[in-house]
Amino acid sequence: MQQKYDVVILGGGPAGLTAGIYSARSGLSTLIVEKGFPGGQIVNSPLVENYPGMYEGISGMELGQRMHMHAEHAGAETVLAEVTELVRGAAGQPHCIVTSEGDVTATAVIIATGTRYRTLDVPGEMEFSGRGVSYCATCDGPLYKGRKVVVVGGGDTAVTDALELARFADEVTVIHRRDQLRASQVLQDKAMKHPRIRFIWSTVVEGIEGGPPVTAIKVRNRENNTVSRMAVDGVFVAVGSIPSTGFLVGVVALDDTGAVVIDETMATEVAGMFAAGDVRHGSVRQVIAAAGDGAAAAVSARRYIDSL
Repeated sequence: MQQKYDVVILGGGPAGLTAGIYSARSGLSTLIVEKGFPGGQIVNSPLVENYPGMYEGISGMELGQRMHMHAEHAGAETVLAEVTELVRGAAGQPHCIVTSEGDVTATAVIIATGTRYRTLDVPGEMEFSGRGVSYCATCDGPLYKGRKVVVVGGGDTAVTDALELARFADEVTVIHRRDQLRASQVLQDKAMKHPRIRFIWSTVVEGIEGGPPVTAIKVRNRENNTVSRMAVDGVFVAVGSIPSTGFLVGVVALDDTGAVVIDETMATEVAGMFAAGDVRHGSVRQVIAAAGDGAAAAVSARRYIDSL
């Protein structure tokens, strides 16, 4: 990679890759920095059926690879590296991106580092991820039509996921470590009344088992400490997510969850810095929305560069 770029994009998920396509097609020298596998978390979804034009479905892996190939075909460069620091430049001056593969500067930076799901950290969770363990009910719910699934969690996301899954699954069990939900009352009321949703209170999941795919979970009641097994076809983990913004503390404004605060143009309060996708405040955390954010951020970055 060279040392100076018009645009450097931090993250190679749908938001970052779309930003790369738009930036490169605008004639801007563009670098995408991705620490893992280009495509982001969508590559973990076995089937994506809600992306426009993909009504027959496409694997998340293939969709991510196609986005990456599109960005490179447009002229964007990609480097596999971890961003360890982002240093703000003076007004109108380039910003410096410190990576594990060297430092680069950019007139505009698009932050698209996404989030990471909070995990249960139990045996079997990583082994069966994408093979019965999911972190996105909207993405994977239709795969469980007529099946038996559990949702782990007790907040708005967990209850919303349960309601979404109840559209497809025959039985949805919400397992919560406390004796009452933390979700908003309106969501609780809907879930409590739903004939296919039931609740198991004061219980934690201690293991996920299967062939693959997932066939059972091991649970422990926190009140009497008894351990039992439940036969299930799928486990949806909804215990929160963490924006990947640790290196941004003190660089750009973050909300109380750690997400990047932006305006309607995807701009942060720092001139020449933008954010897109799941990492930004208010994201709906869907692949199509992330792609839209990436396009908007790239257009805003180009306008910023043109104004200098």
